[in-house]
Amino acid sequence: MPYVETVDARLFYDQSGPVGGPDIVWVGGGGTKGRDWQRFQTPHFDAKFRSTVFDNRGIGLTTSTAPMPWTIEDFAADVAAIIRGACGGRKVALIGSSLGSAIIQQVMIDYPDLERVAILMGTGAWSTGWGWDYQEAEIDFRKAGGRLDGMMGVTHYAAMLYPARALGDRDLWPRLKALMLEWMDSGSNEESLVPQWDASLRFDQREGLKNVRVPTHVLAFEEDVEAPPQDGEEVARLIPGARLHLLPGMGHGSWYGHKHDEINAVIEGIVVQY
Repeated sequence: MPYVETVDARLFYDQSGPVGGPDIVWVGGGGTKGRDWQRFQTPHFDAKFRSTVFDNRGIGLTTSTAPMPWTIEDFAADVAAIIRGACGGRKVALIGSSLGSAIIQQVMIDYPDLERVAILMGTGAWSTGWGWDYQEAEIDFRKAGGRLDGMMGVTHYAAMLYPARALGDRDLWPRLKALMLEWMDSGSNEESLVPQWDASLRFDQREGLKNVRVPTHVLAFEEDVEAPPQDGEEVARLIPGARLHLLPGMGHGSWYGHKHDEINAVIEGIVVQY
């Protein structure tokens, strides 16, 4: 299995698609492993692009010796190491969701020469308001010994990830439920929630984003309750030249089992330009 070694982390990654193709690096959100991109995203791109997926620190086969709490800068340094170690330092398209988007934003701030374009889904420039309270409450719940497993976890997180029409779709819901149960049964969310969500709770990039010069596209989902559309709108305003795409009828997790075909088409339409 391939790894990239840094001073304080051993980063597991996997690649697909043609070696000589333009590089895409997919950056996962809290509780997601690199392989999650390989279900609905990378097969769409494998004919033309080389996709690299990896496990963020705090989950999967990636390990770190650095003491917690980890910062958003720590996660960004890992992405820079992946680009240099797994992609030969070639400029890449960076695509992320949720925490993954915040990580990419920090990569653009700290390592501006590694990206040819960035696509940010379900993002914000800082944690505030309801989003802050939601994350802090979940972290405190875990630190007190609480867990969300099985169907209790499915119903809780599904309401955060998918819009009402998806949840009420009697044909789609059984498929989404199966995906969510698989995630709950893996234990990935419980394993990663505190180390990853703490970084998501405590970052503020509002000043740094004003100096970003990487071509940036922000995909905001109209029915996203975890990263409300106005959060993505703020990111697009802060980054000079960034373009906002407001996608109707989608929620925070619509890229996973809901509207992935539509989202993949939007992403492909962007990356082929760079």
